[in-house]
Amino acid sequence: MENMMKFIVAKFVLVLLVSTTRAHTVFDVTAEGAKPEGDASQALMAAWGKACACTEPSKILIPKGLFLLSPVTLQGPCKCAVELEVQGTLKASSDNKAGKEGGWVTFQRIDQFTLTGEGIFDGQGEKAWGACGTNFCDKLPINIRFDFLNNSLVQGITSLNSKQFHINVLGCNNLTFQSVHVTAPAESLNTDGIHIGRSCGVNIIDTIIHTGDDCVSIGDGAKNVSVTNVECGPGHGIAIGSLGKFENEEPVLGITIKNCTLNNTDNGVRIKTWPASTDNTASSIHFEGINMNNVSNPILIDQVYCPWNRCNAKVPSRVKLSDISFKNIKGTSSTPLLMKLVCSSGIPCEAVEVADIDIKYTGVGPTQAQCTNVKPTISGVMSLPECTEAVAPTAAVAAGPAA
Repeated sequence: MENMMKFIVAKFVLVLLVSTTRAHTVFDVTAEGAKPEGDASQALMAAWGKACACTEPSKILIPKGLFLLSPVTLQGPCKCAVELEVQGTLKASSDNKAGKEGGWVTFQRIDQFTLTGEGIFDGQGEKAWGACGTNFCDKLPINIRFDFLNNSLVQGITSLNSKQFHINVLGCNNLTFQSVHVTAPAESLNTDGIHIGRSCGVNIIDTIIHTGDDCVSIGDGAKNVSVTNVECGPGHGIAIGSLGKFENEEPVLGITIKNCTLNNTDNGVRIKTWPASTDNTASSIHFEGINMNNVSNPILIDQVYCPWNRCNAKVPSRVKLSDISFKNIKGTSSTPLLMKLVCSSGIPCEAVEVADIDIKYTGVGPTQAQCTNVKPTISGVMSLPECTEAVAPTAAVAAGPAA
């Protein structure tokens, strides 16, 4: 009953958003001076200023065609609902210049905003991915930032070849992503598909993410996040974390990952926290109905996440994990270690449930399941071998960027 109510509420919110953002006034960027193959930055800013000042719902239109775009920040508060419909391709500069917020296109402090259309945000990240070697590079621009938005909808658009994260969500409430596409090759560094931090009520629905890092990454302060019917791969899988690296991180609570498909990813579904971490909690995290095809490390809790050995792995993580479930997970693994639950030796995981797991190893030889500092409740039909104690874990299972 509770899940049904959540579904009804979510559908109501979507209908409300569509109805409230139906525009009476349309501002076409070409009427503001944008020309195909030319820089549309000033025209977009001019159209935004007019739409944001409207006292009735309005729309900004970027028609079909190719338009160059410098870093822009489209900022509220606005007087009424605003929709940005992108039908063309917006193309970033090939240099690594970011806007003042660290993004290429930033939407900030807006209520009742809709971003829609079949358009493409092309970040031209091909030359940027090697700019920092194999290290995390936080100076590269994020393709699209959503900062402090409320009651908003993102639907249909494509983020292509971002220089860093494709989409970053910060400080938002009631934000839905539906039928969004994220595309970058497997070798693209630090290109998380959608990263969510310090936000409440974020929904990701019917979305396809092909990238070089986590398809969806959920950071500190995320609450009541739902990820449903997402196709992931290539990439590093779907991750909660990493958590515990920085001071004053906020708790993670109420995360549901459901009915998703992972193809040829470096990890499956995982929770990762740093050793020698700051104090924090992550609870009520549920993975259910996950299909995996040739996935490495299908089920993973890693509380000694330490890429490039940039931490003291001998000091236990102080992020408390509890009320976690992995249910109805099926498919194939490219590695014999089908499940690895490595919890903190200082604060063991509590209330971890594993049920109805049917994962087959595509190689030859015995399979493994490891459990350290956790006693999961096992139920249902299981293809996993008996869970054994891992030996002295000191590093991350998959060395990747600290996302």
